[in-house]
Amino acid sequence: MEPIQRYLSTLQQTMGKLPQPLIAEVIYTLQRARMQGNQVFIMGNGGSASTASHFVCDLAKNTRNPALPHFRAIGLADNMEIFSAYANDEGYENVFSQQLINLIKPADVVIAISASGNSKNVVNAVEEARKYGATTIGFTGFNGGRLGQIVDLHIHVPSDIIEHVEDIHLMLEHMIVRTIKDQPFIGLSLPQADAKLSAEVPAD
Repeated sequence: MEPIQRYLSTLQQTMGKLPQPLIAEVIYTLQRARMQGNQVFIMGNGGSASTASHFVCDLAKNTRNPALPHFRAIGLADNMEIFSAYANDEGYENVFSQQLINLIKPADVVIAISASGNSKNVVNAVEEARKYGATTIGFTGFNGGRLGQIVDLHIHVPSDIIEHVEDIHLMLEHMIVRTIKDQPFIGLSLPQADAKLSAEVPAD
């Protein structure tokens, strides 16, 4: 059917525009957090909350390697008791930032997923994380919104089709985890890993 073909072909075209060097940089950042024992916090709303939870699950379980530390990943949309308490008492716009205040430390990593890039609770949490010296990563679509302007690493899906943006965000999660699983030493302080990453990430 023509609508199915159009959806798939447009999706494929959008995937071809993804910033591969930045994706490699995200992998390096996650690997550094892994080795240093830093936390990785992941958040989003709606479909992005589902992707965030999926990311936490895969990062914590599917990357395990007996020669390396496990990832310490936390989903900020996963504890409904804490989530609803902050929403009720502090406002929905603060449900993520208030959790981070209790937990975040310098050099932790915060991954924020928002198709529009303008989800107020996500933006507030990233702004809070930056105060503590965390590395912030944003997955967005559309024009990137406010989130794209304030994160350290911005993975932008250049599409205004919400379904495509959410499809690709989940694919990115799988790509990142699979790369770490297949190349567990990528980005680490080993000559062969550093050489590979240098070829993938251009100098500033």
